[in-house]
Amino acid sequence: FPLLIPETEFKKEKDHIKGFDAEVYWVTHAGLNELDVRLLLRPTSETAMYPIFALWVRSHTDLPLKTYQLVNTFRYETKQTRAFIRVREIHFFESHTCHVDEADAQLQVEEDFVILENIMKHLCLPYFLLRRTEWDKFPGAFYTVGVDTLLPDGRSLQLGSIHHYRENFSRPFNITYEDEKGEHKFAHQTTFGMSERLVGAVVAVHGDDKGLVLPPDISPFQVVLIPILAKGNVEKVAEECQKLKQELTAAGIRVKLDDSDERPGSKFHNWEIRGVPLRLEMGMRDIEGGKVAYARRDTGAKGSLDCASVVSQVRDTLNQISDDMRAKALAASNGAIQDLDSLDKVPEKVVRFGWCGEEECGRKFEEKTGLKMLGSPYNKEEYHGKCIVCHKAVENPTYAARSM
Repeated sequence: FPLLIPETEFKKEKDHIKGFDAEVYWVTHAGLNELDVRLLLRPTSETAMYPIFALWVRSHTDLPLKTYQLVNTFRYETKQTRAFIRVREIHFFESHTCHVDEADAQLQVEEDFVILENIMKHLCLPYFLLRRTEWDKFPGAFYTVGVDTLLPDGRSLQLGSIHHYRENFSRPFNITYEDEKGEHKFAHQTTFGMSERLVGAVVAVHGDDKGLVLPPDISPFQVVLIPILAKGNVEKVAEECQKLKQELTAAGIRVKLDDSDERPGSKFHNWEIRGVPLRLEMGMRDIEGGKVAYARRDTGAKGSLDCASVVSQVRDTLNQISDDMRAKALAASNGAIQDLDSLDKVPEKVVRFGWCGEEECGRKFEEKTGLKMLGSPYNKEEYHGKCIVCHKAVENPTYAARSM
C-alpha cells in the first residue's frame, strides 16, 4: 500500500487526523513544483488501505477480510529518540480486518490476544492487557487495548496495541457490504500492530551487564560449541566437535561451531555479549569421559552432559532456560507494582489504584502524580477499592507508570 497519502484521504476521519496532526511528516513539493494537495508519509496505514478495502468488500461472502503487512511508518517523535524504543521511522507489522458486525470483530480481538500470548511466550516477556482511557485510545477507535511490559528501571513500554473500530472508519471510507437479505451495511473493523520495540524489550528485560541474554526460541544460535584444543589433540577434538554439531543440527537445534583462532576465554566473552543461551565446551578430557561441558547464559550455571543423550539433554536445558527466563521476568514485573491509596506520596514505580472512570478524576491523577495512566485490565482483576480522587467505589483497578 502507498507510503504517500493525500491529505484529502487523511482528513476523512476527523478524530484520526486530530490525533496524529502533530506527528505527521508533510510532502509539499514534487521537484520544484508545489503540490496542489499535500501528501504525508503514513503515520499509520488506515487511510492508505481503506480506500482499497472499499473496492474489495462488496458482499457478505467477502467477509471476514483479513490482511497482514510489514511496512515502515513515520512519526515526528519530539521526545529524545532511543534505538528500538522511540524512533521516527517505525518498522511496523500489523493486521487490518473487516467483519460483518461488532460481535464478529470482537472475536477477532480475542483471536489477537491468543496470537499475542504465543508471541510473548517465545520472547519470555510478561505483559499487561490494559484498556486505554478514552483520551489515550487510538484516534478514531471504539476502544484500544494496549500491550505493556515493565522495564527494569520501573518504566512501562508499550509493545503493541489492538483496536476495535466498530464502523468509525468504514463509514468515512464507505466500506460496505450486501448482506443475505440484500441490505447494505457498513463493515466493522479491527487492527493489531507491533514494532521493533519487541527487540528493545527483549534487550532491556533480559539483558545484564555482560550483554544480551536471548530467549532460546528467538536466538539465531541456541547453542555455541567451543573446542578446547591442546597440542596433540587438535584433529580429534575438531572431528568430535563437528560430529556433535551435525547431531544437534539434525535434531533441529541451531548451533554455531566457533572454530576460529581466538582463545577459548575470548570466545566465551564474545558469545556472552551476544547472548547465546547455551555454551558447550569439548576438549580431550570431555571426549574420553563421554561428556560435554556446558554453561547457561541466563544464570551462569555450569555442568556436564552425557554425549550418549546429548540431544535430549540440550533440548531439556533450553526449555528450562526459557521457563526460568519467563519466571524471572514475571517475578520482577510483579515486584515492581505497588498499590496506591493516597496521592500524598507517590512512588516512582508502576502503581495500581482505584479510578472511577471519569476523565476529570483521571486528569487530576496524572497532573498530581506526573504518571501516565495506562488503563484498566481488559480481563477484570479482583479488586475492591475507591477512586483515589473522588472516593467512589471501584471494582477494577487502574495502572499508571512513567512511560518510555
